[in-house]
Amino acid sequence: MSALHPIQSLPAHPRLADGPMLVIALCADWCGTCREFQPVLERIALAHPEMVFAWADIEDDAELVGDIELDSFPTLAIFHRGRPLHFGASPPLEPVVTRLIRSTAATPAGAQRDVPDEVFELGARLAG
Repeated sequence: MSALHPIQSLPAHPRLADGPMLVIALCADWCGTCREFQPVLERIALAHPEMVFAWADIEDDAELVGDIELDSFPTLAIFHRGRPLHFGASPPLEPVVTRLIRSTAATPAGAQRDVPDEVFELGARLAG
């Protein structure tokens, strides 16, 4: 069983009601860097079972993801109770992503500024 959930499974995910941190990788199937990043994020997810990790293909999952514009792949969106705490491109390097996730989890007080409305909308859709 994978610790990295497909984004389509999140609306019915039972743990989201408990308010864990939610880390979503926004990627594309055609992106070689994203394909290399997937096992990296899987290892990070296994190391952080207190969080929920998801994978979204911005084209295949467009109905749920919405019209989020990405400048680079992979892009991470980190939410807590539907609020975006982080949104931005991330190098697919395990130590860098791990530090980013841990530092974001350590300071989940408020939503990140300068986040596109579409990211707020995604968080609201997933939070129910």
